[in-house]
Amino acid sequence: MHTPKINWFLFVLFSVAAVGVLIAAMISPSIRTLAYAPLREAIMPPPEPIVVSILYSTEKEAWLNEAIINFENTNAAIDGHPIKIELEKMGSWEITAAVLDGTHKPVIISPASSLQIAAFQDASTLQFGTSLVNPADSSICRPVVTTPLVLVAWKERADVLWGSQPGKSIWRDLHDALTDPQGWAAYNHPEWGYVKFGHTDPLKSNSGFMTILLMTYGYHNKTSDLNASDILSNDKYQTWFLETEASIGQFEYSTGPLMEKMVVYGPSTFDIVAVYEATAIEQAENAVGRYGELRVYYPPATLLSDHPFCVLNADWVTPQQTQAAKLFMDYLTSKPAQELALLKYGFRPVDSSIPLEQTGSPFDQYAANGFRADISGIPDVEIPAGNVLNTLRDFWSRNVSR
Repeated sequence: MHTPKINWFLFVLFSVAAVGVLIAAMISPSIRTLAYAPLREAIMPPPEPIVVSILYSTEKEAWLNEAIINFENTNAAIDGHPIKIELEKMGSWEITAAVLDGTHKPVIISPASSLQIAAFQDASTLQFGTSLVNPADSSICRPVVTTPLVLVAWKERADVLWGSQPGKSIWRDLHDALTDPQGWAAYNHPEWGYVKFGHTDPLKSNSGFMTILLMTYGYHNKTSDLNASDILSNDKYQTWFLETEASIGQFEYSTGPLMEKMVVYGPSTFDIVAVYEATAIEQAENAVGRYGELRVYYPPATLLSDHPFCVLNADWVTPQQTQAAKLFMDYLTSKPAQELALLKYGFRPVDSSIPLEQTGSPFDQYAANGFRADISGIPDVEIPAGNVLNTLRDFWSRNVSR
């Protein structure tokens, strides 16, 4: 029987090549992706992923989960290391509290609004001597999608309370209806019982805090220059504010469940709620045919929930994690991710080149329910300084929290 001879020259050549690949890959992880796959996997482990941990608010959960799959399919890497995104959801105010108390050390925080970033900037500077976020640097701290706060009401009841469109005194009108002991009987509809309004817990949920901030601005009839004395040194405001809040039986922990309750249980539970526009869009189809027409109303001055993604300036965040976080943020603001956020999830893109009124857009589909693509005529209120925001939260916590 003939035994084949080993070609020692080729054997030695292959062995030298294999060792060379191994050494090169250990020196430079980027070589790993170029190495012949069976050889690479046989002689060395795959490169460790760069983990980007994110504490995020729940409203964008469905969009983020889909966007992450799409991002990881791009095979983005830093120095040959793949990028792995890890999510943990929390209420917007709970996110900043978890970092400040040391229980969580994420790479990125993404509350629902720059309101929390402003308050966190102030609080982290006070605690650590330097801010853990830098909103001035858009490469590491920027909004990725936006959605305004809106009032959602059963049209039949809104028509009685406000007419065809709420006026500038919307918050005062709502207060008067909520505190009138006659309830809807004062509007010739005793069969409707009391006027029922809902918003989320401002200590946990951003939409609840946005609501009480807009209420405060509305009472003072201004859109900027809110200060702590407007909250703490005005007895008439405090009485008005606390009367409004006392009319609310329970504060939901999150915006989604609040909107779901309104749709499922109808006006027996809520006549009017304050939620995000995107949350109202999400439930628009589910509301059809239940308790009459559900309508969206835009306050005369509004706030955008702008979902900032901010890389923390903290000693537990490595330069590679910062690089990886930037790549992920770049992807979230890319056209494919932005169009997904609009067409499937009802968010307004931060990419102004993407039209809101296009085929498949919810702003076309649900225009009859009051959704407005163009809200340029509605002024945004100014985001107050962090100490003013914390003053309002503390005032609510001391006097309303339950």
